[in-house]
Amino acid sequence: MTQIEIYLTGHCPYCVMAKRLLESKGLGYEVIDVSGDVERRREMLERSGGRHTVPQIFINGESIGGYTELSRLNAAGQLD
Repeated sequence: MTQIEIYLTGHCPYCVMAKRLLESKGLGYEVIDVSGDVERRREMLERSGGRHTVPQIFINGESIGGYTELSRLNAAGQLD
């Protein structure tokens, strides 16, 4: 089973779009809200190789980037 994790904030439109895309594909995901959470944001930075923007998306523990990269995977049929 594929494990998807999304680091996000509550006020990010790209985060909302990423969640909608995953939901439209019927894919479950774990939300990790970094809003005001210094430790979780530090964790996100470490796992993503220093990327500080949200969303940061991980599939099976591997960083794929943000919404743009998720959208590209979808367009290539790799989320099916």
